[in-house]
Amino acid sequence: MDEHSSTHGSGKRNWLERLGQALSSEPRSRHQLVEVLREAQERSVINVDTLYMTEGVLAISDMQAREVMIPRGQMAVIDIDDSLEKMLRTVVESGHSRFPVINESRDEVEGILLAKDLLGYFAGPAGTEFDIREHLRRVVYIPESKRLDTLLNEFRANQYHMAIVVDEYGGVAGLVTIEDILEQIVGQIDDEYDEKQEANIYRHSATRHTVKALTPIDEFNDYFGAAFSSEEFDTIGGLVMNAFGHLPKRGEFISIGRFQFKVLGADKRRIHLLKVTVLPPEKDEPAGDGDD
Repeated sequence: MDEHSSTHGSGKRNWLERLGQALSSEPRSRHQLVEVLREAQERSVINVDTLYMTEGVLAISDMQAREVMIPRGQMAVIDIDDSLEKMLRTVVESGHSRFPVINESRDEVEGILLAKDLLGYFAGPAGTEFDIREHLRRVVYIPESKRLDTLLNEFRANQYHMAIVVDEYGGVAGLVTIEDILEQIVGQIDDEYDEKQEANIYRHSATRHTVKALTPIDEFNDYFGAAFSSEEFDTIGGLVMNAFGHLPKRGEFISIGRFQFKVLGADKRRIHLLKVTVLPPEKDEPAGDGDD
């Protein structure tokens, strides 16, 4: 074994010893563990994707359903009295696979309809009637404060993929799916039904978008109707990093004007990917140049 290999092996053993100490120490320090993992990535012991996923797993233990849920007003729902044609149109236009079925009000969720059950009707024998009530799946309700790590375990153990989030008064606040949680760990998930695109800005809903950090500020302004200045920074990532005042790590977030920016991906040199949430009108403020 040459000197370089010996040094590398020794460094790896030292890192593994530190990791073991971080895992076995009492009380355990999550911050210490993350710093050891980041050092491991810098030493190429683990790759950056492994680091991001590990940080994501740690992050969801501190997150609640309200932080990732699709808000009530943005839920794609089917009314139990909708015509078959209208149901199919909702399925096609939304591209989702599961739908809360309501009875007039979004606070009255009768069950969950799977798109495959609806589409299966059209592939079945002609002349049969579709009774939506025969296809409804059980509704699972959770509080807004439900921790994501606990919810993910329940999703897996009970083999369901969607839960309805209720507020303290029992009203429907939104919904959360297993995909919403997994995206906090592995990043944006595209399935075979998602539109493949190389665009800088990916729209999830009217208020939620994924934006590449290298998106030119002028393009961001045109898309969102914003007015950020491009005199000092060329990209939205540069503007956001300036607003933080430091190079942010994955999971950090900041509000600038009427937008909340959450870091989905970053390394020790720059930001890669941002989650952009358009804040409600009552929280609107004039969009500045990101210097605040």
